[in-house]
This record gives sequence, C-alpha cells and structure tokens, in this order.
Amino acid sequence: MSESLITISITGLIAGFVFSMPIAGPISILITSNALKGRLKYCYYVTMGASLADLVYVFIAVFGLTRFFSLYKPAIPYLTGAGSIFIIYIGYTIFRTKIDLEHIDDKVHLSEKIKKKGNSGFYTGLLLNFLNPTLFFGWLTTSFIIISIVSSLGFNTGGLNSMIDQNINDLNNIGGNVIQKPKLPEYLRFDTLQIFKNGNPVLKPKPRLPKNFNWLISICFAFSLSLGSVIWFYVLAVFIYYCRKRINIKILNLIINSLGLILSSFGIFLLYKTLSMML
Repeated sequence: MSESLITISITGLIAGFVFSMPIAGPISILITSNALKGRLKYCYYVTMGASLADLVYVFIAVFGLTRFFSLYKPAIPYLTGAGSIFIIYIGYTIFRTKIDLEHIDDKVHLSEKIKKKGNSGFYTGLLLNFLNPTLFFGWLTTSFIIISIVSSLGFNTGGLNSMIDQNINDLNNIGGNVIQKPKLPEYLRFDTLQIFKNGNPVLKPKPRLPKNFNWLISICFAFSLSLGSVIWFYVLAVFIYYCRKRINIKILNLIINSLGLILSSFGIFLLYKTLSMML
C-alpha cells in the first residue's frame, strides 16, 4: 500500500509541474503579468486559489464521482459562459495596465497593492479555474495517460489505472461520449511491461487493500498534482519578478498589454463556443 501511495505522489507531483508549464493558459498569463508588475505576493495568492480548484477537479476525475457529473453537465454551458466573461474582464484590466518601473518597488505602493489585491488574488485564481469545466476533462485525460505510462513501466499504482479507465467509460455512458479516451500503443497498456518481466500472462492475485483505499489514493494523487502546479507557478513568478528590471519599460508594458490582449481573445473565443453550444 505504501509503495503505491509513494508512486502516485511522485507521479502527481511531476505531472502537476510539467503540465502547468504552457504559458498560454489564463493562470500562467495572470501570474506572468502580475510578476512583471512586481506583485509577487499577489501571484502566490493566485497560485493557491488555482491549485485548490485543480485539487477538487482532479479528485472528482480520478475518484469517479459520476453521479456528480450527471448533475454538473447541465450547468457546464453557464459556467463556461461566466468563466469566459470573467476571463475577458481580467484580460481587459491587464491590457489597460501602465506601470512606472522607477516606482515599482515603492514600499507604500506595494503594501497598498497587497492589502487591496492580496486576498482577491486567491479568489481570482480559484474562479479562473473553477469556471473552466474543460479543466475537469483535461485533467482526466492527462491522468489517464500519465497513470497508464507509469503502470506500463511496472510501478504499483494501487489500481488507480483501472479506476480512471472505468471513470472515462462511466462518463461516456452517462453523457454520451463526452470524452475521447486516448488510444495508447500496446507497450503503454496497463501492466504490459510487468507481464513481460514475469514471463507469464497470468496475473498475480491482488493484495487486500483497506476499505477506504480508493479514496485515499485519489486524494493523494490530487493533492500531489496540485502541489506540483503550485511549485511550477511559484518558480515562474519568482523568476519573472527578479528578471523584470532587465527589461526596458516600454517593452515591459508592451508584454503586459499583449498578455492581456491574448487573455481577452481567449475569453471571446470561449464565449463564442459557449453561445454555439447553447444555441
């Protein structure tokens, strides 16, 4: 049991770190733009809020709360619509930003920003991810691929591979093929390598696990994945924060405004897709 928990924890940590790297996501853009403004503490709050939403979505995805999806599905277009409007608003505020690099480290200025926007950063990060239903499907697909690879390498995943596989099947049965299961090559199928190592296709009897083990391993994976995400965004924010003074003020403002424009464009596209889905 401890072996599978350690394996899942390390896997989730690496997956959360690596799959949070794309800079085009709303959270990445929000953290990048605010780190360039010198709001490092605000970035921490955003990261914590976003990671909480990640934890909830990943736990639901891997634990298999399919009944939740049957209640959640009718609300998806409305959540997506609210999320797209929220993203457009955030992008617009970033686009309008004009900073004065000479006063960016003014202690009074920073303390006011932290007091006014510190806690709001947490709620902003939480809402950006929570109002993005595609995050649920994205993490479910990602978890399926990652756990499949880990299992095929012969590591003990505590049955999480079978759980996620069954969850995708259950969701498709409820929602009508709402998620496309990735087609993995033969050498990445569950327990393939382990069978080759044993030289015997007969599976060994599974050890008896505690009654609440499925719950435990699901929360362990969700927590470690969200922790990996926190670490990446923390590293990203710190790196940009300490490198920002090397950038010319005009270029700095141009970068921030461009990030706001990209974020607003993403929100407009998401709103278009939402209206298409509703109509």
